Amino acid sequence: MKHRLKQEHVGFLAVFAGAGCIGLAPIWVRLSELGPVSTAFHRLLLALPMLWLWAAWDTQPNKREEKNKPAGTSTKWFAITGFLFALDMAFWHEALHHTTVANATLLTNAAPIFVTIAARFLFNERITRWFIAGMILTMLGAVLLTGASLSISREQLYGDFMAILAAFFYGAYMLSLKHIRVTVRTAPLMARSAVYSTIALGVFALILGEQIFPSTIHGWLVLFALAMTGQVLGQGLIAYGFAHLPASISALSLLFQPLVAAIAAWAVLHESMSSMQMFGGVIILSGIFLAKRSGRVT
Repeated sequence: MKHRLKQEHVGFLAVFAGAGCIGLAPIWVRLSELGPVSTAFHRLLLALPMLWLWAAWDTQPNKREEKNKPAGTSTKWFAITGFLFALDMAFWHEALHHTTVANATLLTNAAPIFVTIAARFLFNERITRWFIAGMILTMLGAVLLTGASLSISREQLYGDFMAILAAFFYGAYMLSLKHIRVTVRTAPLMARSAVYSTIALGVFALILGEQIFPSTIHGWLVLFALAMTGQVLGQGLIAYGFAHLPASISALSLLFQPLVAAIAAWAVLHESMSSMQMFGGVIILSGIFLAKRSGRVT
């Protein structure tokens, strides 16, 4: 029991730290000289060497994985996980180019709502009154946030909608991650799924006609910083943490991400939030927090 609690604490801290790293990612996306999807493509491409080095080093399976691992893990799950993450990245990066960093990050963090609903059917995790109350609050906050955007411009409303789509695909990605992580260690999972994400994003960027490579050293440095913080550290820590947490509470510490993103956007990009946006953001975070409380009684 104590060992399990210790593992959950370590997992929670890992997700918390990963969320902080990802909270800085929107700043690098905004500073990139490439389009949103091309930037996402390089986020994965530049991270691949580090991810594969990590996978090569982390080769010793634990007892649970040796017991549960089938005679040949299906490649389709790596592809599904990678493709879902590619869709999440494409929509989120698009959102960051049309709405504020705070809005894009807050709305994308509605992903735990999608996760908990799906976990009820896939993993038989119980939905409680806390979750229902939290879901209602989150939806109310999203209405307030997007309503404030509509009063500013239709472009910002479009960006908010892209962020909601990103939340849906990120929720699906989290569930796929939860499924495959039972039998595959974090490092190989991140490395192999990232290959499929990179391919998908590269194809998306070509279809959209975006510039593929930056033309300055500064452009490359921004992409490298994004890859290291947003992918290697951010997603790596989150994937590790998810292995030690129930699906219904694994996203709780991601509430730290919007705070980091909002502060960084204010300090670097000089973005501010209206009183209505701040109120909507507080309602969203409160709703997610209440929804996640339900995970402790599943």
